[in-house]
Amino acid sequence: MTRGAGLAGVEIEFVGSFPDPLVRLSPPLPEVAFIGRSNVGKSSLLNALVGRKNLARVSATPGKTTLLNAYRLPRFYLVDLPGYGFARASKGERAGYRRLVDRFLRERETLSGVAWLLDARHEPSKGDREIQELLIESGRPVLAVLTKADKLGRAAQRESVRAIGGALGLPEDQVQLTSARTGLGIRDLGESILALVG
Repeated sequence: MTRGAGLAGVEIEFVGSFPDPLVRLSPPLPEVAFIGRSNVGKSSLLNALVGRKNLARVSATPGKTTLLNAYRLPRFYLVDLPGYGFARASKGERAGYRRLVDRFLRERETLSGVAWLLDARHEPSKGDREIQELLIESGRPVLAVLTKADKLGRAAQRESVRAIGGALGLPEDQVQLTSARTGLGIRDLGESILALVG
């Protein structure tokens, strides 16, 4: 598991925030989506991945992202999807989130793959299981990215990959351990994302 910024030094720009799951980005390029629970550390991981501290805004309040946030790199887009499982979201907000993500995953022609972020310290939640069903139904290539690995010791990190991969029925080579704080696994993640977009 290598350390360091996976896509650091690669030119990247914020394209915009969009409520439409089928918005057309110009020019059309392959896309990799980031999806995860509201408090899983998605913004921190995106920032670590590209080596930019404030590209994606890190909020003290989980659940801030309610739109698709698109970032353009030379060969592809990274698309940050809204976080799921935010306890204070209303029933209507949760239903709206589900519709947006459902259409994005099922119908988006330019989507090459999904980086699915899960907290390395915890078993998959009910919300995680629901998203897994949606990911399976969408048929998209999925990479399970375990975040916050720095909060675990070495033995616990290895056990986390085995346990979470097993709970989700994923082979270990489809599960990557990362830490936005220490850089653990960030370079590997960058290489995996480049492989997704060919």
